[in-house]
Amino acid sequence: FFFCFVLFCFVCFALPWQCFRALCCKGPPPPRPEYDLVCIGLSGSGKTSLLSQLCSESPENIVSTTGFSIKAVPFQNAILNVKELGGADNIRKYWSRYYQGSQGVIFVLDSASSEDDLETARNELHSALQHPQLCTLPFLILANHQDKPAARSVQEV
Repeated sequence: FFFCFVLFCFVCFALPWQCFRALCCKGPPPPRPEYDLVCIGLSGSGKTSLLSQLCSESPENIVSTTGFSIKAVPFQNAILNVKELGGADNIRKYWSRYYQGSQGVIFVLDSASSEDDLETARNELHSALQHPQLCTLPFLILANHQDKPAARSVQEV
């Protein structure tokens, strides 16, 4: 009889309490980690379009970045705070002022650009790879505009 009483008490009191605690007393989920990235590339390479796409923004009304902009790109397990730097000639000389605190680099190039522009992009990429604040960071090099007829393959780039 005593065993039945103990079992009854456990089922009627303890089990519901444990279920209640498991369902209702969980704290908020831990915050997603955030990473600061810098996105660079020549003007017209598609940096703004890429980030707009990743943020699920409308592709209409995209204006080329003059200076810099910051976008938070949400993923399931992390948030990427991407600092996009304009790629015009007169802005590229200031890129290094925005490198501090970056944890990774996205370099976007137009795979269908002219030979001269591709050479300029190579030079800018090499400068970034050798910069003291970036040289140890992970780089993603994105050959954009693969849908254009003049697009180069990865091997050609």
